[in-house]
Amino acid sequence: MSTYQDETFLGKIAKTVEESTPWWPDTSKKSDKKPNVVVILLDDLGFSQLGCYGSSISTPNIDRLASEGLAYNNFHTTAICSPTRAALLTGRNPHSAGVSFVAEYDSGFPHSRGKVRKDSALLSEVLVENGYNTFAVGKWHLTPGKEHTNTGPFDNWPLGRGFERFYGFLPGATNQWNPDLVEDNHRIRQPKKAEDGYHITEDLTEKAISYIKDQTSETPNKPFFTYLAYGAPHAPHHAPKEFIDQYKGKFDEGWDVIREQWFERQKELGIVPENAILPERNHDVKAWDELSADERKLYARLQEAFAGFLEHTDYHIGRFVSFLKEINRLDDTIFILLSDNGACAMGGEEGTVNSWHGATETLESKLTRLDEIGGPMANNHYPKGWAFAGNTPLKWYKSYVHEGGIRDPLIIRYPRKIKHPGTIRTQYHHVTDIVPTILELLEIDMPEQVKGVKQQPVHGTSMLYTLDSEERTHKETQYYEMIGNRGIWHNGWKAVAAHTPNGDFENDKWELYHSDEDFTELNNLASIYPQKLKELIDLWWKEAKKYGVLPLDGRSLDKKLEGMNKLKPQSSEPAFKVFYPSSVPFRGSVAPDLRNKNFEITAEVLMDSGTEGVIFAHGENSGGISIFIKEGKMHFYFNHKNIKKYLVRSEGRLEAGYQQLKVEHEILKSNQGEIRLYANDILIGKGIIGDIDSIGFFDGLLHIGHNESSYITPHYKEPFSLVDRLKKVSIHTEKYQRNLKEIIKKELAIE
Repeated sequence: MSTYQDETFLGKIAKTVEESTPWWPDTSKKSDKKPNVVVILLDDLGFSQLGCYGSSISTPNIDRLASEGLAYNNFHTTAICSPTRAALLTGRNPHSAGVSFVAEYDSGFPHSRGKVRKDSALLSEVLVENGYNTFAVGKWHLTPGKEHTNTGPFDNWPLGRGFERFYGFLPGATNQWNPDLVEDNHRIRQPKKAEDGYHITEDLTEKAISYIKDQTSETPNKPFFTYLAYGAPHAPHHAPKEFIDQYKGKFDEGWDVIREQWFERQKELGIVPENAILPERNHDVKAWDELSADERKLYARLQEAFAGFLEHTDYHIGRFVSFLKEINRLDDTIFILLSDNGACAMGGEEGTVNSWHGATETLESKLTRLDEIGGPMANNHYPKGWAFAGNTPLKWYKSYVHEGGIRDPLIIRYPRKIKHPGTIRTQYHHVTDIVPTILELLEIDMPEQVKGVKQQPVHGTSMLYTLDSEERTHKETQYYEMIGNRGIWHNGWKAVAAHTPNGDFENDKWELYHSDEDFTELNNLASIYPQKLKELIDLWWKEAKKYGVLPLDGRSLDKKLEGMNKLKPQSSEPAFKVFYPSSVPFRGSVAPDLRNKNFEITAEVLMDSGTEGVIFAHGENSGGISIFIKEGKMHFYFNHKNIKKYLVRSEGRLEAGYQQLKVEHEILKSNQGEIRLYANDILIGKGIIGDIDSIGFFDGLLHIGHNESSYITPHYKEPFSLVDRLKKVSIHTEKYQRNLKEIIKKELAIE
């Protein structure tokens, strides 16, 4: 018979308790007196868009953090969202961590699985084992898209990666008025409606405060790590009207003049060197003076919405900071605020009022909806000219590894270590350097094993020395790669190459800049120092092999998805799907792509004389489809971008009893179809609809049995539920599929 042993027990075990000595492990842990950690991550914020980085947008609360701490003007990220978040939370290079691209995409290779590898522990996983409470609030975007469903799996959700609480959204973007909300490991309804004043930025701030408030009430000496990743100012640019309206007329001079003004202010602030030269306008941006009066009117309003959105975010950051000060925990908190990449050009040349609902909007249609911009009825994004100004004085945008895509604001506030607050730090650093900085400050080592998995080393270089020193950077080398765009910085020099999608990498034209002397990448020295350029290119390949960047993938998004669909083993999912009524919504991406397809949607309903409610609703009030029963009749409603509305209803009242209700769509010709309504296989109504090239993919959620918060149609208001009388809804299509391309386009600077 084996004898039970527990090597962790330090007492004595005998035959009886009287003969034994009890022992309890010390649960107080050294970390009780360690500082708190707050990381605030903003989304798609350009280098110049904060007030303290030169803009005319009012951000007094963030500016105050900079004046009480340090602002960095030589800090870099990965150029898009998911890889930056992976590097920020692990301290590893994103390819090594398995996230070279957005989380929705799995290339079939280890460097692009859309999730952080288990051998790359997140800061949360380390700190929770060192006595910290860990809270994640806001945007996550480190879970593969196929795992966003209500059934998981959940090991790549925040609670599976060391966070004890989570409140926010999983994908790369969400509607700020009507978000896809998740709490811990389940999807929830938003607390109140947009018309009642709901906005996700306020909600996230309240939740972060509540987590810390509860923790402080029960364990005031225990440190916390709060990761507050706002969806702002990523599109859609949504904000209360009073925030937007205060910017009326303030951008009428246009992006060329505004960019020059911001550049001069950057010099006054010391954010850019006095000898820096402003590069010419990006070649894909028109001169403001060349635009028509209507174009200028629309584009200025879209920028006003962005500015109001950013100031609204700053206001709530101020509320969060004030709360920490009120509970006397601000000065014992290391406070880090940064952006994940440069300003985004996804709005294209003309901007959008509805960003991702199919066909291109006309200038005339957008002008008729000028007052909706920024509100719940719109899904707006500014034109790329404002992204160009937002990255002043840098070239290009998000997704490029020129400085406009990767040089971003960073502010650190920690009075206990910072001797000269209000200083601008110029040392070259990268997002991988945040984790080693925090760990060195807390005197915690990255474990060799986490959850039984051997860990790869941290790749970043601690920035802790910069808190009280202006000495030259301790970092030597940093590679970059994003959708085929390549770059490398080494000891003050940078080589960079923009890649043409689907082109031959051998034909990429490399540029060379002396970064220490050329802040804006103005002087390409490739022809003057060819040997230096060759050295850097060779070093790039060496780093690429070392950190798992290969194989290079410079394909267009269409080609990436084509390759994945061709080679990836296909699931046995049939050409239909069944949904059962639920009091909470489903992630919108689980709905099928119905665009330009014949389809049937069938519902089984138990009717009586007063039965009313929603059967099926997919989308939001800026676009979507809804099938519902009202006043005894069956309705099919299609909201096309809030520009065209199509309604088909049954001719007579539905009979009481069990009913099998069906919507059948048949394509008639290009971009036109016929909707036919049936009750128990009897035709009860029909009508023609257009714009069927955008009928099946919408922003927003999928609702079965209800349509709370963001109403697709004005024909009903909550409560308008069929949950108790609806048995199931079946969707039959030519091929059941998600539109992965449109999901990914939301996060990339793709028009």
